[in-house]
Formats: sequence, structure tokens, C-alpha cells
Amino acid sequence: MDLSSIELRHLRYFVAVAEELHFGRAAQRLHIAQPPLSQQIRRLEEMLGCTLFLRTSREVRLTAAGEELLERSRQTLRKIGDDCTAALRIGRGEAGVLRVGFIGSGMLTALPRMLGRYRRLYPEVDLQLREFSTSGLVQELRNGTVDVGFLRDAGPVEELHIEPVFTEPFVAAVAKRHRLAEQKSISPRSLRDEPFVLFSRSYGDVAWRRTVALCEAHGYLPNVVQEAPQWLTILSLVGAGLGVTIAPACVERLRVANTVCLRLREKHHSTSLELAYRDTEKRPIVLAFAALAREIFKKGIGGRG
Repeated sequence: MDLSSIELRHLRYFVAVAEELHFGRAAQRLHIAQPPLSQQIRRLEEMLGCTLFLRTSREVRLTAAGEELLERSRQTLRKIGDDCTAALRIGRGEAGVLRVGFIGSGMLTALPRMLGRYRRLYPEVDLQLREFSTSGLVQELRNGTVDVGFLRDAGPVEELHIEPVFTEPFVAAVAKRHRLAEQKSISPRSLRDEPFVLFSRSYGDVAWRRTVALCEAHGYLPNVVQEAPQWLTILSLVGAGLGVTIAPACVERLRVANTVCLRLREKHHSTSLELAYRDTEKRPIVLAFAALAREIFKKGIGGRG
């Protein structure tokens, strides 16, 4: 028995004849001539060392060995088909595991909508989501434990491709009983003597410096009396009267009790949500995700879920 020379085409030919029980119809189904088909079936029988078909002038029937091989050949061909389909989906970015990191304020933009759209388009991808600070997410991206992420004002980072997908202005947040709360817009200079509630510089150095730069442009450094990691916490502390803050405009969507967000007349400062992944990234699953993110944010719905 010489099994080393058996090829998939032998099994396909065999299955066609076994299902048709007629060499002529099987040849038509396979789009080949009948003589070569008959030759390949005989060759398969020789390699196996047993007869698969009983042939007479009136009919073709399977032997017991043929019946057994038919079921196993079907299973083999189905398995190979499934394996090739799985590989194709991986190659197209339609399957696999995708680890996505994000910052909390990203959830106040079009990001949730984008993730929902991705889930519907790629249901076979195991989408794993984790929240980080910008600095923490940068580290996770660089060491490969996160595949793609959404940062805020990360700036150029070695080993990472970073691009803005949504840019927005800053707003000021004050308590409802604050002296400025009735204003529609204010200058950052109006906050000069106010205590500030802000996120720690360690959460994102460039984002922190960009916020502080808005104050510096008006001649002062913010007097930070309280730090907090999340915008919901920061705005809640502002509403409680502990201070004021300057934040991305998307935080208005939080609608925190006793807190009012005011537009800033400063037009030269803005903050960006950024898409990031390793600059050597070639995997279709990551590139397809990035392409969808660009598409969703490009539609100008960055601040709408």
C-alpha cells in the first residue's frame, strides 16, 4: 500500500464517482474527460491495495472499502475546506484575537459606535477591550500586550504609528454656583486665580502639557489642588466646589450634576483623540480595524455616539 502518493484530487475524483455511481456523469461534474478519471480511480485503488468499485456493463457499485472511504473522504475534504476558510479569514482580518486599548474620554466620542460597527462587521473576531491612561496604553502598545489603541495627545512615540482621528476644542468646567456659571463663553484668563482639579501628569505628559499650555498662554500656571484619574471624578469634584478644570469638549456629554461646561474663546488650542499601533504592524486584523476607525471618525461624528 503506497499512501504517500495519494493527493486531494484523488479523493475528489473518488467522491464524485461514489456519489454519481456513474463515471460519465462524474467526469462531467468534475469537468474532465472520462478516460483520465477512470485512470485516476484505478491508480487510487492500486495505491490503497483494494477495490473501491464493482464495475459491470450495467452499473457501478461501491465495495465495503469504498463505502468506508467515501465517508472519510467527505470528512477530510470538509476539514480541509474549513481549514482553508479559517486561514482566509485570518488573512483578511475577519477572524482572530484583537486587543484594543482606550482612554476613558474616548468613550465620549464616536468610539463606542465604531466598536459596535466593528463587532457587527467582524463577528468572528475575539474583540478584547481594556481601559488605560494614555501613558499606560503607550507602554502596552510598545510591549505588544495591546494591538491597537485610542490615546489622547500622546505626541510622537518611538515604535508607534500615531494619527489623530478626532480633534476638538477645550472647555472650562465650573460649579453651577460659580461666579462664571452664567456665562456662555469665557477666556482662560478668567480662571487665573481659581483652584484647579486636573488629571495627574503621569497619566499623559503631552496631554497634561497641552492643557497647561492653554493657561500659560494667558500668563499663569494652574493652581492644581486636587488630582483625579477619570473625567467623571474630576467633574464631580468641580460640581462639589473643589475647583475648576479645563477639559476636552466631549466631557460635556457626561452631564454631571451641579457642573457647567463653558466654551473657551481661545481658538488656538485643541486636543485630539489618536489612533495608535506599532509602526511595524502588518496584520490584516489590525489594519482593517484601523481603516474602519478612520472611516467612522472621518464622517464628522467624532463627538456623537
